[in-house]
Amino acid sequence: EKMPQQALLQKLARYISGLRASCLLLENGYCQELGVMRRILDEIDEDILFITLGLIHGMTDKHNQYLEHFWLEAPGPSAVKRDKIRAFVTGHTENPHEANAAGRTVFRTFSAYVHATSVSTVDMCVGDPPRFQLEGMKDNPIYLDHVEDIWNSFFQGLLIAVYVAKAFNDEALLQERLKAKRVFEKDYASKVMP
Repeated sequence: EKMPQQALLQKLARYISGLRASCLLLENGYCQELGVMRRILDEIDEDILFITLGLIHGMTDKHNQYLEHFWLEAPGPSAVKRDKIRAFVTGHTENPHEANAAGRTVFRTFSAYVHATSVSTVDMCVGDPPRFQLEGMKDNPIYLDHVEDIWNSFFQGLLIAVYVAKAFNDEALLQERLKAKRVFEKDYASKVMP
C-alpha cells in the first residue's frame, strides 16, 4: 500500500531498536559508536516529524517525493534534502537557513563520529602512555558526558510517539503516550527543564 502511516511504523520501529542499541553501546563504553547511533536517531526523529506533521497539517509535494524515495528498493540520494525536512519540521519553510541552525549543529557533532574524524577519534586515545581504547571507553572522561546525555534520545522517542499517535488519530494511544511523557518529564525534570 505504501501509506505514510506504514512508513511511520517502520521509522518508529527503527527508532526504538536504535534506542536499545544505544543502551548496549553505552553499557559497554562504546561512545564513538553511540555517537553514530545518535546521528541515526536524530535523522529518524526528523523523518517521523516530517511525515506526521504532513499528515496533521497537509501533505506536500516534498512529502510525496520523500515517501516515493522511502519505498524504493535501491534508493540513491533523496530528492528531499535534510535542510528542507528540518525547515518543514520547525515551521520555517520561508527561511530554511534559520530553521536549520540547531539541526546542523547536532548533525555536525554526530557526523564527526560517523566519519571518524580526527577530532572525535582522538578522544579514544587516553592513558599514560596514551593508547586507543578499543574495547569500550568507560574509563574515558567523555563516557560520563554520554551517560548524562542519553536521556535526550529517550525523551525525543516519547515525543515522536506522541506525534505518531496524533497522526494516526488514535486518541487512546495519544493519551497513553502523553502520560508516559509526563512521567518521564517528572522523573527527569532537572534535565528536561533545568
